[in-house]
Amino acid sequence: MARLPLHGTRILCFVGDIYEDLELWYPKLRLEEAGAHVTIAGQKEGVVYAGKNGYPCESEARIDDMEIDDFHGVICPGGFMPDKLRRDPKVLSLIHGFHTQQKMIAAICHGGWMPISAKVYQGVRVTGSPGIKDDLVNAGAIWEDAPVVVDRHFISSRKPGDLPDFCRAMIEFLQDQSL
Repeated sequence: MARLPLHGTRILCFVGDIYEDLELWYPKLRLEEAGAHVTIAGQKEGVVYAGKNGYPCESEARIDDMEIDDFHGVICPGGFMPDKLRRDPKVLSLIHGFHTQQKMIAAICHGGWMPISAKVYQGVRVTGSPGIKDDLVNAGAIWEDAPVVVDRHFISSRKPGDLPDFCRAMIEFLQDQSL
């Protein structure tokens, strides 16, 4: 069997109550299909969090135990979850660290709230849910209405319907990083 394009790539993905089901599961499964290992981390390990649409997701690890050097990037799914996680100092520290090391920071829909609170979007071209457009602009980001926006190590999308573009962009970025 041929080696998968993201073999050896490790991605962190946040989970919490009322996450957007598709925005977590679609990227997780798509990246795993490409050979990446995706770690789902919540504020507690082994907790089953309910998505907005009721789909469960059990956290494999605690956010507090995560280290930037163990991963090639992070995914910030949307839903109502980001509004709580953006207040978690460890989440903000991780995102800021990913930025400092120029590792992938991928946010979709309301997931952009986490990089906003980590103060890493100044001068960055992004997209996101129109509901957080003002927050993105006020954080110094340059908002675009597009299915996906890639600016350096930042990848962003607006909504579940943009997931194919979002996942393609992540896979392309991660492949380029491994060359």
